[in-house]
Amino acid sequence: MAEAELLRGQLLYEFRTMQAMVEIYCKAHHPLKPSKGVCQQCSEFLSYANTRLDRCPYGQEKPTCNKCPVHCYKPHMKQKAREIMMFAGPRMLLPHPIMAIKHLLAERKPAPGLPPEKVSNRHLRKAEQG
Repeated sequence: MAEAELLRGQLLYEFRTMQAMVEIYCKAHHPLKPSKGVCQQCSEFLSYANTRLDRCPYGQEKPTCNKCPVHCYKPHMKQKAREIMMFAGPRMLLPHPIMAIKHLLAERKPAPGLPPEKVSNRHLRKAEQG
């Protein structure tokens, strides 16, 4: 996915974890998709997730979604993310064991406090470059 080129470090890893979960979910729930990749609906969800990660106010210090005090997904997309994660999370261990274990360990870290107002990963990247 070309949009993921904006992400790096922990946020890119977070996106790849979401992408792996969406692939597992899509394969089980949308059997009439293209032979490789995910269906259009799941592709649109991944694009949305990528945008949300790119604008994350925590930047590279982003906590896992279930620990995050900032709810950046719209309600219907948050519900879709929850549905995908609940289904695919337990099924990640066989196809992606390292990714699954890293995600479980990341969930044990405490969430940081609230981020500064009106800051996003994009702003943090500009500050690092400038």
